[in-house]
Amino acid sequence: MLRIHFTPRDLARVTVATRPAPLWEVLLSLHMLQHSDGRLIFEDWRRQVRARVAPDQMRLLLELTPSKGYSPDFLTPAESAPDFDSALEQTLATPRQQLASQLDLLGTYRPASPWTRELAQGGRTSMHKLGRAIRTYHDAAIAPYWKSIGTHVSADHAHRGEALARHGVDRLLSSLHPRVRWVAPVLQVLDMNDRDLYLDGRGIELQPSAFCWQVPTKLRDPDLKPILVYPIQHAPGILRQASAEPALPSDPLGSLLGSTRAAALEATVSGCTTTELAKRCSISPAAASHQATVLREAGLITTRRAGASVRHEITQLGIWLLSGYGSGHTRPPAQTPV
Repeated sequence: MLRIHFTPRDLARVTVATRPAPLWEVLLSLHMLQHSDGRLIFEDWRRQVRARVAPDQMRLLLELTPSKGYSPDFLTPAESAPDFDSALEQTLATPRQQLASQLDLLGTYRPASPWTRELAQGGRTSMHKLGRAIRTYHDAAIAPYWKSIGTHVSADHAHRGEALARHGVDRLLSSLHPRVRWVAPVLQVLDMNDRDLYLDGRGIELQPSAFCWQVPTKLRDPDLKPILVYPIQHAPGILRQASAEPALPSDPLGSLLGSTRAAALEATVSGCTTTELAKRCSISPAAASHQATVLREAGLITTRRAGASVRHEITQLGIWLLSGYGSGHTRPPAQTPV
């Protein structure tokens, strides 16, 4: 069991990421590619990825990411990056000493290969080869599903924010995942190696992930920025592929619902009041209330009272519709203090 020890300062520095982390999704999807679990969710994705990625590119990455045990921390940089390109640059800029030590540690879990020995040298050619393999895999396995993944992560963030707003940080931590227990001031993560992690005032970033499966995970090095990656709720439709067809003058979701109603549905991913819905859609409060009523009656959102106002939140049906068709996604900031 992993035991994460919080101080009062750590509780004030907990953050929840509002969007998926590209390289965590790359790493954890490589793990899922080597398993047969979650067939209802991942089997079509597995088949498509295996058909798209050349075996030589796949081999390089699988040698670094065994299905069980340790994967080097440099594959998932601790510092948040705004996009895939920036995150990849951070990985490729890993100091040579750090590369060597982490690949030595990987060698205690599986025999070193010519490729991992070459990479441990940190030469320009080997780093270029690694970057090309990660980019090729990302473009085939992650990018086509990125909008759908982002929609589900945004909805998860809204759910966590609601738990915090209504019940405080105790509820946020205690409801994080069935394999996580909050026994203040210690967060216990079951099914992880027996060890203690002392935050010592650094706080922790909670990172939701579509490809994290069954149990949360984290960086191994305790001196790196504390991050706990946890699974979002998995359901059919979480990996809907964006259409490769050229954009039409009127997007599919807008054609189905109307552009204003489609925008209103998207605005509820992160949760909003009627006043906020009106501002996001540039319509009057009365029109926003009408749009919310129609969406609620269709089962696409829920509405509940929050003090003197009401709050609208997307349902799972609404998420499936939005991630399946899409109407353009406004990216939120990287994380929100809680």
